[in-house]
Amino acid sequence: MHDAAGHSVTVSIVVPLRNEALNLAPLVDEIAVAGAHFAPFEAILVDDGSTDDTRAVAQRLQADRPWLRVIAHDPGGGQSAAVHSGVLAARAAIIATLDGDGQNPPAELPRLVAPLLAGDAPEDLGLVAGQRTGRRDTLSRRLASGFANGLRARVLGDGTRDTGCGLKAFRRDAYLALPFFNHQHRFLPALFARDGWSIQHVDVSHRARGAGRSNYTNLGRALVGIVDLAGVAWLIRRRKRCRGRELAPRAQAALADGK
Repeated sequence: MHDAAGHSVTVSIVVPLRNEALNLAPLVDEIAVAGAHFAPFEAILVDDGSTDDTRAVAQRLQADRPWLRVIAHDPGGGQSAAVHSGVLAARAAIIATLDGDGQNPPAELPRLVAPLLAGDAPEDLGLVAGQRTGRRDTLSRRLASGFANGLRARVLGDGTRDTGCGLKAFRRDAYLALPFFNHQHRFLPALFARDGWSIQHVDVSHRARGAGRSNYTNLGRALVGIVDLAGVAWLIRRRKRCRGRELAPRAQAALADGK
């Protein structure tokens, strides 16, 4: 697909946002620098029902940045819904995502999209998943995340130690073929693998939140996580085991012989 100026878009960067007004301007500046590595690109900010000035700030930033787009949810539908809306609106075949709280450095984006853009990229590569090192979160969040990731890995066998990292890159068509549900973003490696795609992992840096507070609590994540884990395990057990591959037409003579 093409941008507003008619140029082909290489990568669409999708950023889900909720009450991140104070973090947004510096984040967008960093996205501009990172995106120059694979330009032309676009960034799609998805305001998921913010109650602060996030939407107004996003629209002001959009005014002099033709590569920046803003989508609004009224009311908010959650992070997975925000990512889904952004991917649906995206013009590129390759999607990159990062959280809107500033803890995912946009400078990591070129390393994530590189395997998917490489000329010798495997045909079955569907997802490049970031895995945070040196987590800059509270001890309670690190412990809760470690437990959840360990349990998920044992149940789903997705080979990913940090599925909650917002830094990811993937094929748009492959993502849109996945079953969609609330909190889907936490299970993308398992879902891509379920559909027969291969996954690569990239260690990425992490930093402290610049302003504001997290939109999640450990207890809230745990309660919904148990139900979601059971549901995803059910989906995997009933996965489709092959992916269609279009064949070139055979010679007419061979067809006539019934070969």
